Amino acid sequence: MIPWPAPLPPPQVRTVQEMRKVLADPDCPCSEPLYFMYRDLSLSDADAAWLREERLRYDMTVIPARVLCGEFVKTKGHFHPENPRGTRYPEIYEVLGGAACFLLQDPGPSDVVAIRARAGEKVVVPPGYGHVTLNMGRATLTMVNMVSTAFRSLYGDYERMQGAAYYAFTGRGFAPNPRYGHPPPLRVLRARDLTSLRGLPKESLYHWIGNAGALRFLNYPEEYPGLVSLP
Repeated sequence: MIPWPAPLPPPQVRTVQEMRKVLADPDCPCSEPLYFMYRDLSLSDADAAWLREERLRYDMTVIPARVLCGEFVKTKGHFHPENPRGTRYPEIYEVLGGAACFLLQDPGPSDVVAIRARAGEKVVVPPGYGHVTLNMGRATLTMVNMVSTAFRSLYGDYERMQGAAYYAFTGRGFAPNPRYGHPPPLRVLRARDLTSLRGLPKESLYHWIGNAGALRFLNYPEEYPGLVSLP
């Protein structure tokens, strides 16, 4: 059951055909949808109007537990472009159900980080980092995010390199993607150990709607260098 207290709109469905360029085994047979994206959600007209005015979007992604030829199911992965002041846009996620592994990497990459998060925990994707979300558990992963509406996600780097710098496999965990040569060692963090959310509200992400100060960093990350950095 999806933890959302209202009817959901029809989702965008990510199929295996759209994912083949980033899979460890691009020929892996699969006919089922991989995950579902519910865009631009709100529980009232007032909330929807506030989000539009602030150039923000609240989304939900649902990723059923699945394995594709030994590889854990994941999102496609993307980077964000720069804002008008030259800093790439960040993003914030909250896990509502299941468990997530957010696999982040900067261009190059010179840093690759896996952040494990459980239900109720939040993770900020800092400016400059691309990100893939993996469901490495047995339960459906449901997560929400808040992000600026001022840009479109950039998928090209992940498609060109056949995914992120590391794949995640059942039985053997993370393994380097050979297209990257020798990527930097993978750092593994836990969401509860991050310092990037200090000073932000503790309540669920949806309740941040209406709090322009709490969400300003999504459009103006250059004003919050300590807030959106990784340890």
